[in-house]
Amino acid sequence: MIAGPFRTLRGRGPLGLSLALFATVAVIGLHAYQQTPTGESVLRVVSEVRADQPLPVSLLRTPVSVFVPAQDLAVWGGLPRLFLAFALAELAFGRIRTLVVAYAATLAGTLGARVMIALGPDRLGLPADAAHAVDTGASAAIVGLFAFAAVTLRAPLLFLAAVVPTVMGSLAELNLAGREHLVAVVAAMVFALLLEKSRFRVPVPGSPPRVVSGR
Repeated sequence: MIAGPFRTLRGRGPLGLSLALFATVAVIGLHAYQQTPTGESVLRVVSEVRADQPLPVSLLRTPVSVFVPAQDLAVWGGLPRLFLAFALAELAFGRIRTLVVAYAATLAGTLGARVMIALGPDRLGLPADAAHAVDTGASAAIVGLFAFAAVTLRAPLLFLAAVVPTVMGSLAELNLAGREHLVAVVAAMVFALLLEKSRFRVPVPGSPPRVVSGR
């Protein structure tokens, strides 16, 4: 699993982790800025996502919201997991695909929350007051990246170590964040399987080229 990414890291050096480093520094910087009165107001305008907002507003704010930690969570404990998720994906799939997967997982969770709120608790959805909850943070992107990497690299141990604990925690507490994590995992896995079956299969750096025979 790690042979290809390790060879990529050895070949590129620190530049191979530029996106992971940027994501980590961005979370730290935005967290510090969020603690100031001005920063709190600015970030509320540019990154606060709620299901009771018009959808275009949420779509515009979602990219920034990935790097703005939720105020009720400790940011420092999640930084190693954030760095590892982005680093593994960046080395294995490149920066663009990593960003696409991270954004897709986050967006899937955000849109999934809207659907579940519309369904309501009587139909296995969420209560209406969940629409007012602020939905920021990189947790959906992180678990989505791990799920995508585990499926694409065929790494069951990675799935057990990095995805299953989040899934179990989400099932134990089916609140807004938990539901979004589950949606993000499913979306990332489906995305990985679709790429696996398509003509444009995700190449793993360091792996031998595929030889396609024809007649």
